[in-house]
Order: sequence, then C-alpha cells, then structure tokens
Amino acid sequence: MAPRADCIADSAGGLTFDVSDHGGSVPAHLVLIERTDGEEVRLPLTPMDDGRLRASLPISVGLPEGRWDTYAQVAGDEPVRLMPGVNDLRSLVDRAPGGSRGYVAVRIPYATKHGNLTVRSWLRAPHAEAGELLITGGELTVHGRLYGTEFVAKAQAEIRSRAASGPALRGELTVDGARFTLRIGYDELSEGRWDLWLRPGGEDGPEVRVARLLDDIADKKPIFAYPATRVTAAGRELTAEPYYTVDNDLAVVVTSVA
Repeated sequence: MAPRADCIADSAGGLTFDVSDHGGSVPAHLVLIERTDGEEVRLPLTPMDDGRLRASLPISVGLPEGRWDTYAQVAGDEPVRLMPGVNDLRSLVDRAPGGSRGYVAVRIPYATKHGNLTVRSWLRAPHAEAGELLITGGELTVHGRLYGTEFVAKAQAEIRSRAASGPALRGELTVDGARFTLRIGYDELSEGRWDLWLRPGGEDGPEVRVARLLDDIADKKPIFAYPATRVTAAGRELTAEPYYTVDNDLAVVVTSVA
C-alpha cells in the first residue's frame, strides 16, 4: 500500500509533511516533481518518535509556480507516489502575507483525481488578491488588496481580451493604501474571455494579474460560481459571468444569448 502524508500548513505559508513509514531505512527524502518540466525539490525525511517520517517545506525554500507531485524515496529505492492523509490547512484561510519580500508564495496540498498527493504552488511578484465580488446592475465590483508593491497616482486597471489581437479596456480603479476597488461595466465588453490586470505603477510599472490565492482551496474554478448577467452591448444581447481560471486568476466570460 502506498504511504500517506499528513500535511500541516503554518501561518507563514510553509508546509510540514508527516509520512507513514513503509518499512524502509533511512536516509529518506520527500521528493516534489513539477508536472510540466520535471524540476525536482528534495527534502530530508526525519524519523519521528511515532514511527512516521517528517519533512518541512518552509516558505523560504523556493517552489516555482506549478503543480508538484509528491513522492517518498527511501535510500536508493525508486520514489513512491504519496497518497493524501489529513490536511490541516486552517492557517491558510484569510492569510495576510506581509509582501516585504516583493512576492507572495502560496502552497496548497490537494488530492488529484487519481487519489494522489500534489502541491499547487504560486509565486507572484507582486500580487493582487481578489476578495469580495459584487454584481449589481450590469456591473462587476472587485474588492482586493495589493502585495509586494505600492499604488502610485497614475495607477490603472485593465480588462484584457484574451483574443490574440483583442483590445485592453480601462476599468474604474480606486485605491486606499494597499486596498483597491475595481469596477467593470459589462456593457463595455464584447463576446469572449476577459482577464483582469492592475498596473499599480502606471503604464511603465509592473503588470499584476488579479487572482484569488490566499485560502485553502487549490482549484477554485469548480467551487466558486457567480451569476450570469444579461446585458445589451452594441445592439446585441449578451450574458457576462465572472469566474476563476484553472490558475485561480479572475476573468469574465461574455457569450451571446442567441
């Protein structure tokens, strides 16, 4: 039977893995392998008094953005895929990182559709965290907070068409310190998918994707559902609906009623 790993998240965003010992001998490692390019991160597994093996992944250890499959490797044996045990991720809910490093790092362990343990990692420099979404009268209002940089007087928001040659529209942006409010009129959007961005330093500054990362939900797309709003734009009947992408970035999809 494949070993299981219990995961505990700390308030800084680090993870501790407690792996059930499957009879191997030390030295042992917890191996994280990025699913796309095969990059590896190896963490030593240390024996515990209860017979389990423990590895720590502090937030200071770099983990590039992606999906990291987890394995246990004992001595020179082949790595063994880990199954998820109990996840204690309470400290990730409403986590508010300082952003003093200039970036925000997020790691969320989850069970894949095949029942294996994988860690979803984000590394955003800087980061715009989406909070409450309000939908009223054909308008979307996004409340959020900026991390890793500051707003200046010429800060702006953009709603970018995902079409290859599509336009970028200006959203109505108001700021209060690190907090921001972004308003979008659905009737300004044409059919297609639109991504939300901030330019906190103006046109010459960084481009910051609006996303929701600071909680314990690895994949928000199937969890967060928002109502579709019917609007008229350029004489056409459309519906507009906000949603989170597979990377937990905030977007709006506009479709024709016909």
